[in-house]
Amino acid sequence: MKAYVRFVDRANRTIGRVIMYGIFLMMAILLYSSVSKTFFVPSLWTLEMAQFAMVAYYILGGPYAMQMGANVRMDLLYGEWTDRRKSQVDVLTVLFLIVYLAFLLWGGWDSLMYSFQYGGERSSSAWRPYIWPIKTIMVVGILLMLLQSISELFKDILRLRGHDMGPKDDEPVHMAPEDLEGGHRG
Repeated sequence: MKAYVRFVDRANRTIGRVIMYGIFLMMAILLYSSVSKTFFVPSLWTLEMAQFAMVAYYILGGPYAMQMGANVRMDLLYGEWTDRRKSQVDVLTVLFLIVYLAFLLWGGWDSLMYSFQYGGERSSSAWRPYIWPIKTIMVVGILLMLLQSISELFKDILRLRGHDMGPKDDEPVHMAPEDLEGGHRG
């Protein structure tokens, strides 16, 4: 389990740190859109491309946000619980997330295959871009989120078994790979 956690966390951390600069891509596209509408001929592609960039930013950055504990949580009860109690509850609730993501991945895969089967599905906008690139990004993002959810499940199971996986609280913890190899608390 620790090897899986190390691999998935490292991959999603790397992808997340690269994708976080996607905000600048979105800003550049929207800036170009504003400038071209003001001084030149308006571009057909800018709005839809900005939407595609936002989808990529959001869906590929989600697993990293989950890993860093940046997701929204109802703290009415959760904030007062011990790390052990949080892990017990999270083991149960993450199972629902895993099932949801599995169905989402299945539907996303079917939709992606549909795009390929019919000669390349295209958007109905005036620009008419192919849809398969963004659907591919969505499928990859859902898969990464599923893998990260399983990693979070494994971390909670390891915590419950007494392994030191770092604190489980609202503050994100940046764990080095060597920390995951380490100690067993008895």
